[in-house]
Amino acid sequence: MALTEELIEEIRILTHYNLTSIQEGIKVHGSANPEIVSAAKRLFDKGLVSQDDGGYLTDLGIEAAEHAQAVLRILTA
Repeated sequence: MALTEELIEEIRILTHYNLTSIQEGIKVHGSANPEIVSAAKRLFDKGLVSQDDGGYLTDLGIEAAEHAQAVLRILTA
């Protein structure tokens, strides 16, 4: 599987979620970079977030965000 720019943007969004509080979501504003807006929509379509502009992580989204954030911690240690 190739690491595309689309996947990088999706991972970037997942790394912005605060995993210590699942009650804390994010909002991607329509005026944001179009690539980020599209990435948020793709995460919604994949069932990882509750809204097409971010929102809260779903159970699957929590798992994905945990993995994405763990990879960043390992690679930046």
